[in-house]
Amino acid sequence: MAQGQVLEFEEYVRTRQDALLRSARRLVPDPVDAQDLLQTALARTFGRWDGIADKSLADAYLRRVMINTRTEWWRARKLDEVPTEQLPDASVDDGSEQRADRALLMDVLGVLAPKQRSVVVLRHWEQMSTEETAAALGMSAGTVKSTLHRALARLRQELEDRAARSREAERTPAPRLPARIPAQRDRRHDERERERCAA
Repeated sequence: MAQGQVLEFEEYVRTRQDALLRSARRLVPDPVDAQDLLQTALARTFGRWDGIADKSLADAYLRRVMINTRTEWWRARKLDEVPTEQLPDASVDDGSEQRADRALLMDVLGVLAPKQRSVVVLRHWEQMSTEETAAALGMSAGTVKSTLHRALARLRQELEDRAARSREAERTPAPRLPARIPAQRDRRHDERERERCAA
């Protein structure tokens, strides 16, 4: 790659890295994984930078690389992976309620298949049109619409299930600790007395 192309790529990364990291963060919930995803996508894009004739499309190209990379990671993940109830940390300095909502949404997005998650992220977070999403993911506009419909239905169901579980947990009384049996208390008292006398 020519020196001018290298400088152009470096400038692109400097100016767009925050926005691209936000996109990566929406694709994978863990902040460290999001940074790894972006770095991997940038490394893959660097080798093809001179082939991107219209640099105004670089963001779309890089998002596509991130989506493909994330899909590769998802397919290669271990089958013994265990879901967790722990929500990821929110990285935006806004109100605590907004952070909690964002963390919940990121966690709930984890129930979607990679293709569904990609469509939801591009359509609703990246504010891409159906046609732009279809082009970025290499699918028809009809497939984008049907995938989005199924994904949103799945998200609604997951949120309803979690709300029901939360209500059930609130209704369940906390277990009561058993009171100490008086005989045990007397026995402990006698043991302490014997120790005191022996001293």
